[in-house]
Amino acid sequence: MSRLSSHFTITEFVKSQTAERKGIENMPDNNHVVAMMTLCEKVLEPIRENFGKPIMINSGYRSAALCRAIGSKNTSQHCKGQAADIEIPGVGNAELAQYIANSLDYDQLILECYERAKGPSSGWVHVSYVGDANRKESLTYDRVNGYRRGLIYT
Repeated sequence: MSRLSSHFTITEFVKSQTAERKGIENMPDNNHVVAMMTLCEKVLEPIRENFGKPIMINSGYRSAALCRAIGSKNTSQHCKGQAADIEIPGVGNAELAQYIANSLDYDQLILECYERAKGPSSGWVHVSYVGDANRKESLTYDRVNGYRRGLIYT
């Protein structure tokens, strides 16, 4: 089990039920591993330190074949090892997104499929990190409205 940082492993970044079910290899190369290590150092470890709770990675690294299998583009930041979809049990996803927006450097932050009426744990948070070229782009995505600029808590 190779460590990316003190609290994150490659194994949890590459785990995919779709890859397992379809027999898709989902292993990163060295450039992807470096990007994942940077994402952990700059974003995920500070989040864990702030909330004092483990972070669940719903989707981390995705190979180009896995992206195609799930209907995503192989230009996704997940394919580059730069992004993760995360949640923290016991912390609302809107609260998590707001913390990242206010406290950390990031490239893209998306509050995805969050619905206040369904409770604080609905949806998940996508966050990416690229380095000096970070855009600090915040978006909200839901199945009705698609992507919208900013963090919207409806």
